[in-house]
Amino acid sequence: MRTLLIDALLKGPLTEPVPAADDAELLAFGAQLEGAARRRLGRGLAIRQVDAGSCNGCELEIHALSNAYYDLERFGLRFVASPRHADVLLVTGPVTTNMREALVRTYEATPGPKWVVAAGSCACDGGLFAQSYACAGAVENVIPVDLRIPGCPPAPLSLLKGLIALLQRD
Repeated sequence: MRTLLIDALLKGPLTEPVPAADDAELLAFGAQLEGAARRRLGRGLAIRQVDAGSCNGCELEIHALSNAYYDLERFGLRFVASPRHADVLLVTGPVTTNMREALVRTYEATPGPKWVVAAGSCACDGGLFAQSYACAGAVENVIPVDLRIPGCPPAPLSLLKGLIALLQRD
């Protein structure tokens, strides 16, 4: 125990280096995203995240969008607690049989214009669980999908790029 304590004191913590305060790529994506949202909606974008049965890998990356590094609020985007306040449903995971009805009700409760984004490989095509007896498969098997963001899990910048692409569609 003493050896571990001495090593910890001498070597310091094992953490990642602090990112640069102004990441140019992130700021460019954020400004582009905010501009597209304001042009399309006249305000910021409200996102409701729905976990339809995922392993939580995608959720970790989505939650990273709200941390101090990405901070989506500064770009006019926000996560909302109710689908009645949302513009976008960001769905993760394969749709399980138990979540099928809940996802349909959430979709119906979201006012128009609304978009559905399938985030992650499981949401796009069912992933490993596509043929499971307890799974309805991809999100598009249950509700219409406007955009697919592949990846297991998709990186936060990929999510930002996807939201920009969604808002720039005609």
